[in-house]
Amino acid sequence: MRAKRLYIVLSFQSTHRAMAWETHCTEIGIPGRLIPLPKELSAGCGLAWRMTPEDWQLWKDRLDAADYDAAVQVEQ
Repeated sequence: MRAKRLYIVLSFQSTHRAMAWETHCTEIGIPGRLIPLPKELSAGCGLAWRMTPEDWQLWKDRLDAADYDAAVQVEQ
């Protein structure tokens, strides 16, 4: 069995916002990927952006919080 790790998951109000976020992150090199919204969360659309806590610490001050609903730590 694979060991679980901690991740930061960003939720979005709509699929459109999630897809725009992915495009933006790819263009400027923010690490992470779109994933189905984890079952522990119930917010917005069914997509979320997942990144490591280390990457979150590096990038969070340069991200516009208006582009996502919430940032939550989850174990996956």
